[in-house]
Amino acid sequence: MHRLAVAGQEPEIARHVSDRVCQVWLRTSRFAAVEAMATATLTLGPTASAFYQRGWARSSTGRPWLALEDFQQALAIYQQAGDRGNEAATLNNIGYVHDRLGDRQRALDHYHQALPITREVGDRAGEAATLNNIGLARDGLGDRQRALDHYHRALPILREVGDRAGEATTLNNVGSVHDSLGDRQRALDHFHRALPILREVGHRAGEAVTLHNIGSVHDSLGDRQRALDHYHQALPILREVGDRAGEATTLNNIGSVYDNLGYRQRALDHYHRALPIRREVGDRVGEAVTRLNIAMVHWAEGDLDQAIQELEHVVDLERQVDHPSLEDHTAFLEQLRRQRAEDRRSEPPPTGP
Repeated sequence: MHRLAVAGQEPEIARHVSDRVCQVWLRTSRFAAVEAMATATLTLGPTASAFYQRGWARSSTGRPWLALEDFQQALAIYQQAGDRGNEAATLNNIGYVHDRLGDRQRALDHYHQALPITREVGDRAGEAATLNNIGLARDGLGDRQRALDHYHRALPILREVGDRAGEATTLNNVGSVHDSLGDRQRALDHFHRALPILREVGHRAGEAVTLHNIGSVHDSLGDRQRALDHYHQALPILREVGDRAGEATTLNNIGSVYDNLGYRQRALDHYHRALPIRREVGDRVGEAVTRLNIAMVHWAEGDLDQAIQELEHVVDLERQVDHPSLEDHTAFLEQLRRQRAEDRRSEPPPTGP
């Protein structure tokens, strides 16, 4: 019906069908199909819902700058029409893109614009989503307790409105905080509560994230094989749904497992597969993590030049996003530079002809 409406230049029919179908597809991670349908709809003229849904698909498949363009287009139309509910939803998604780009403060600015609007219009699901996203940004800033506070405010609202996928996502986020705090068992408990819900509702992208998170905990517990098993379950799903950012994170973590097992070349292979994807999706924080991992392998192998080169990139990227590890990594870079200078001074002078 949608194809016929587009071909027959019937914008109202095309927009109506696209809006309803894309809402269903987004819930089941059919991002490529959403992008294609929304793009076809936009050939008949600008419409906020098509920009919004295409932005969501592009954000979920690791193209943040294109997503931001779509969300900004949607936002302007919603604001012009006085559609406060969708204005809040779009502000929320703009914030989420900035969060994934590592700009936590800009993300929080957008979330705090969205939150009072969701309450004003009585959008309980939107309020919960915004609280959840604020928690994510707080977690990214290292403020774990405030992150948990926001997640625990979101959780009962999500249950109240019957948002199973949102509930599972929030359980996942709570688990991630407990993992960061070193409470591995509580983290696993939350991940294992989230996983069957995500499978039940067909949320493939969320399933992959949860499998990845379970793998990460097992890695922290020293169970490398179980970590690899979960990462390798997550990887094909991430590719299936087109989540390039998630794919890069998983490749990076597989590399980290191999590094810990002493397989440095295999580790480097995975890091170097992750790195161009990190750059492609604009994940400066993730790129810094991968480059730091590469630097540590080179340092362990005694290649100070390569280690320093990667660390220079790390420090530059962390400075761009005001990363909390910037001071430590700058000090480490200076330590390696001093070590290299000392090594060079201790080298015997070249002999004459």
